[in-house]
Amino acid sequence: MEIPLSYYLLLGGFLFVCGVLGFLIKRNIITIFMSIELMLNGVNLTFVAFAAHWHALSGQVFVFFVMVVAAAEAAVGLAIIIAVYRTRETLNVDQVNLLKL
Repeated sequence: MEIPLSYYLLLGGFLFVCGVLGFLIKRNIITIFMSIELMLNGVNLTFVAFAAHWHALSGQVFVFFVMVVAAAEAAVGLAIIIAVYRTRETLNVDQVNLLKL
């Protein structure tokens, strides 16, 4: 018994929408960062589902590159978050204003 493609697409879309809502609603930098990762995972699930459905390797290769970029973004993003917290002592986006002294 095979799972239909639409189930994977609905799950990927749900993950993406949860990430977008978290990005727009939350004010904590860590939560926003996790929401971006959730959006990337939703897109990756969609790519893998289409690649498996069409028996093509190109979607899975593209997912590999997205995962590499997400890992680099996680390393650099967490370093920036730590630097912001050390200088401003807050992770609230509304209170972190880097252009003001």
